[in-house]
Amino acid sequence: MDRKKKIIQTSILGIVANCLLAGFKAFVGAVTGSIAIVLDAVNNLSDALSSVITIIGTKIAGKEPDKKHPLGHGRVEYISAAIIAIIVSYAGITSLIESVKKLINPSTPEYTTTSLIIVAVAVVVKIVLGTYVKKVGKEVNSDSLVASGEDAKLDAVISTSTLVAAIIFIISGVSLEAWLGAIISIVIIKSGYEMIADTISHILGERIEMQLSHEIKRIVVSFDEVLGAYDLSLHNYGPERYVGSIHIEVDEDMSMARLDQLQREITYKVMEETEVVLEGIGIYCKNKKDSPADLLRKELSRFAKKFDYVKQIHGFYFDEQKQIVSFDLVISFDAPNRRSLFDEIVEAIKKEYPQYSFNINMDIDLSD
Repeated sequence: MDRKKKIIQTSILGIVANCLLAGFKAFVGAVTGSIAIVLDAVNNLSDALSSVITIIGTKIAGKEPDKKHPLGHGRVEYISAAIIAIIVSYAGITSLIESVKKLINPSTPEYTTTSLIIVAVAVVVKIVLGTYVKKVGKEVNSDSLVASGEDAKLDAVISTSTLVAAIIFIISGVSLEAWLGAIISIVIIKSGYEMIADTISHILGERIEMQLSHEIKRIVVSFDEVLGAYDLSLHNYGPERYVGSIHIEVDEDMSMARLDQLQREITYKVMEETEVVLEGIGIYCKNKKDSPADLLRKELSRFAKKFDYVKQIHGFYFDEQKQIVSFDLVISFDAPNRRSLFDEIVEAIKKEYPQYSFNINMDIDLSD
């Protein structure tokens, strides 16, 4: 089964289950006068809406690329996940408001054995549903499904709190429903905020996953003529769409014809094994071993790495005739002030090697 079809089928299952639960809970809440059960029913309807949004988002994301969106519409899935996160947050805020109202103007709920059994069944259903939806979401890399699954589990927590409040009321006559509702509402609001923050982070663009980064670089350096792979940059256009570029280091004597062929071979193999499209492969020429340029590169690399947070230098080029040295200096994002450290290193290098002119670029620590 393809990814799109699996997401839609799972979402339809969520819609059916949540609508049935909402109907049961609304009836039980109306009979018992329990605000918590009624709110629970409303929350189930919001879950069904989340599944509808997931289906719509998946269908739009699957549209073919067009002139305005040449890399497709995959990022719509992140937008649909953000909408679901907002719905979760709204449900939490609404629940908190209603719980506070109940605290200010308390009323005595009436619980029956039937109503409690229905709520208990709902807890089991939501746990099973939430676990399944979240599992499928991770399998197909769908933020929308993961958010829906997490929301379903939060519903189970709400229903459980209702059950606990009911048992306490039956045993002691003390109604804690509103207090538990307020506490759970805060938990839901927090979860909604975290979902929104996570989705926005995806939209902004995150660091490449270490496993994917290592896999791509492993494939690239598996070619005997590639002496190093650097500056891997990937742009995410949806969970199933990565487009990027990389720099490779090759022998300075490689012919243009062979270099062109090598670039094509690398692009094809990376696409075949990872489904990542490398739109560009930049070239660094490596000097002959033990040549003046090679020796200077090693010496400058050792010098630069004396400073904390320096990861590497690459893209090294030495113009012997003009005595100009050029290279990229990669400083970790863990450095308290990357720009200040870079300026300090450049000054130290110029002071240590006054006979050369330097063109040093502070490169971005893009990938592991």
